[in-house]
Amino acid sequence: MANPAITGSDKKLITHVIFDMDGLLLDTEKFYTEVQEIILSRYNKTFDWSLKAKMMGKKAIEAARVFVEETGISDSLTAEDFLVEREAMLQGMFPTSELMPGAGRLVKHLHATGVPICVATGTHKRHFALKTQKHGDIFSLMHHIVMGDDPEVKQGKPSPDIFLAAAKRFEGESVDPSKILVFEDAPSGVLAAKNAGMSVVMVPDPRLDASLHETADQVLSSLLEFNPAEWGLPPFTDSSTK
Repeated sequence: MANPAITGSDKKLITHVIFDMDGLLLDTEKFYTEVQEIILSRYNKTFDWSLKAKMMGKKAIEAARVFVEETGISDSLTAEDFLVEREAMLQGMFPTSELMPGAGRLVKHLHATGVPICVATGTHKRHFALKTQKHGDIFSLMHHIVMGDDPEVKQGKPSPDIFLAAAKRFEGESVDPSKILVFEDAPSGVLAAKNAGMSVVMVPDPRLDASLHETADQVLSSLLEFNPAEWGLPPFTDSSTK
């Protein structure tokens, strides 16, 4: 995988960390893929990763428009109807969400060593509760959580709105974006963080085209590979991988 290490000249003094959630902290992207494959099969069409890459990280209605237009089914299924149908299927899947490898370990480590952390997710409040209900111990460690239906988030990723809103809500004054490290899995999220002036570690799905990695400052195959010390953050002191 590309650029797993950071060169000395690229290191920034990082003081705060922002996490995306879907596909980064929680293994939820598979649910969206499964539902979208089911819906498309009715039209004898298949769901591929070039389309998924265009949808990832966007607000729900924006992703839905991409879905129906790119697949050519917009005459048969509106973006709004697609969301209603998808919602019904996802409701039963979200409560089974599991943590991605290394997510719990990294969040607990940063919290324990005093690094301010938060979540910036395109997920809306109603879905957030379903997705995180098994993982309250991890999400309770976040200083704050900014969601896609937050009034300050006028535009979804790749606009920087959600990350700029998140930076403002740490204790004290708004944090200098150059001191914030963002963890993302989606190309649109990486662009949003870069548009906000922040550094980005990307942990993409292996099926994502490698050309979509290029904007990130570092690309890892798993959060287990992340070395906090490379970014001036407190190093891990144990060998736990959970």
